[in-house]
Amino acid sequence: MSIRRLPEHLVNRIAAGEVVERPASALKELVENAIDAGATRIAVKLSGGGTDLIEVTDDGCGMSPPEMALALERHATSKLPDDEIDQVTTLGFRGEALPSIASVARMSLESRVRGAEGWHRIVDNGEVVSEGPAALPPGTRIRVESLFARVPARRKFLRSPRAEYAASLDVMKRLAMARPDIAFSVEHDGRKAFHVQGNESGPERVAGLTDRALAENSVAIDFEREGLVLGGVAGLPTFNRGVADHQYLFVNGRPVKDRLLIGALRGAYAEMLARDRHPVVALFLDVPPDQVDVNVHPAKTEVRFRDPALVRGMIVSGLRRALDEAGHRSVQRPSEAALGMWTSEPIQPGHPGESRDPASSTTSFFDSWPQGSGTPAFAGVTNGGANYVSDRRPSFAAPPPLARAEPAIAPVPQSVQHPLGVARGQVAKTYIVAEAEDGLVLVDQHAAHERLVLERMRRAMSEGGVASQGLLVPEVVELDEPGCDRLEARAGELSDFGLDIERFGPHAVLVRAVPAALGKGDVHALVTDLADELASFDEALSLKEKLDHVAATMACHGSVRAGRVLSVAEMNALLREMEVTPHSGQCNHGRPTWVKLAHGDIEKLFGRK
Repeated sequence: MSIRRLPEHLVNRIAAGEVVERPASALKELVENAIDAGATRIAVKLSGGGTDLIEVTDDGCGMSPPEMALALERHATSKLPDDEIDQVTTLGFRGEALPSIASVARMSLESRVRGAEGWHRIVDNGEVVSEGPAALPPGTRIRVESLFARVPARRKFLRSPRAEYAASLDVMKRLAMARPDIAFSVEHDGRKAFHVQGNESGPERVAGLTDRALAENSVAIDFEREGLVLGGVAGLPTFNRGVADHQYLFVNGRPVKDRLLIGALRGAYAEMLARDRHPVVALFLDVPPDQVDVNVHPAKTEVRFRDPALVRGMIVSGLRRALDEAGHRSVQRPSEAALGMWTSEPIQPGHPGESRDPASSTTSFFDSWPQGSGTPAFAGVTNGGANYVSDRRPSFAAPPPLARAEPAIAPVPQSVQHPLGVARGQVAKTYIVAEAEDGLVLVDQHAAHERLVLERMRRAMSEGGVASQGLLVPEVVELDEPGCDRLEARAGELSDFGLDIERFGPHAVLVRAVPAALGKGDVHALVTDLADELASFDEALSLKEKLDHVAATMACHGSVRAGRVLSVAEMNALLREMEVTPHSGQCNHGRPTWVKLAHGDIEKLFGRK
């Protein structure tokens, strides 16, 4: 087989396979061109998720008729005037988007330069079919219709119109976040999806396009190191989501999905989030153009840094500093009072025959301990010399202890009958302290109950369905439109899990009933997490095939929360159910639900063994 030069139309189709993966890819290229043209308003219209129609209208600089003809040729661009590709500052620069899109769709290109007449040019799958004068305001309007209509091998790999629309909407949100100075509007099948005004601040734009609550549950980031500037907003660790789809990363105003940046996010939030939770962040990194290579991916969604370690370290340091300065620590650090309780204090060795009680060498603890000062109960008296830990009498202004104990009325059961023992108290409103025949048992009440709820739901599903509890007043949960679409498409399957929902307008769902096993859970948080979970599921799979994921998400919201005071009867009931429930030794996320200190371990702690 001899080597031959490929025809131009085939070259364009091959290029389209790299640049135009789906409607969202074509939309991204067209909107980036509008931004590079200096537009202040960009309007987008979609139909059929972008497969049937993509229309982008801007008020940018426009193109003259000769420039329009040149723009439809491969590798023709106005964005590299001096051939310095390592100094590129625009979003586009490869000159492949328009001819690639025009080779696999019907494209109508209309443009007008200020002070000149408008012109249009129509290209149908690579062939120019019409051109002539056009009436339009200054700027450019591009219509892309019937994408991949003549490339059935590509079209059959597209997902449903709803899924393609969700991908297109995500692209538009990221581009709108990158340029808060530009007004954007998106319309799908004649219905407005979102509209944002120009000249907004970065935090306002991010909160408006993600979650309004982010503005009150985030910290601003402003960090600079060695010529690199990091800005944006970062959600508090407690303001998290079930999937990583709410992380927006920008390099020099370009939306990217870079493994280095995502890894840096994980490092910054390490020890602050559970393994299955993800932060909500929007980070804007400004790097000198010669320090980053944007020409490493045809769709320009990835970048390569000259000094990756510097970038990663900067993101981790900037995020942690912002969280710490806002008063939200990166890890749960013990209080100073708690640390003071375990401090060894020096005392002066007494003379022979003198008492070694430290209290006898001072006049009075109350004389040196002002009321309400917050000094810890274990505090020392410095008289020099040896180490000694004394237990001071508490001040009347001291806070009550964070634990409660119950009288040991019930006898310790036989370990073969009750391996987890009898509840004796609760620590920090989170941990149950139980006495067993062979030691001391500590139980994480939230983790344990989460597992119990999950196992109940599994049993109910195997028996035909989960019982539901109707809400006296149905609750409205507001979500983005793709999230509502995903829930609406799975409403019948969710009803098998006991969750009864229905669509309530374009951006909300109405919850009429919840699984009875969940009790009085947070309905809004439950529905939001389910919408996130559904985004990661294959549409071809039923929810019953993802039973563990869905049931685990529901169980987490229906479990006894840390911070709730439990009665002795409730604690014992929880222990008894754990003893007869499979897999109750670990929660749904793999963490242990209880630990035991055997009598021998306790004796070692006190030096008795």
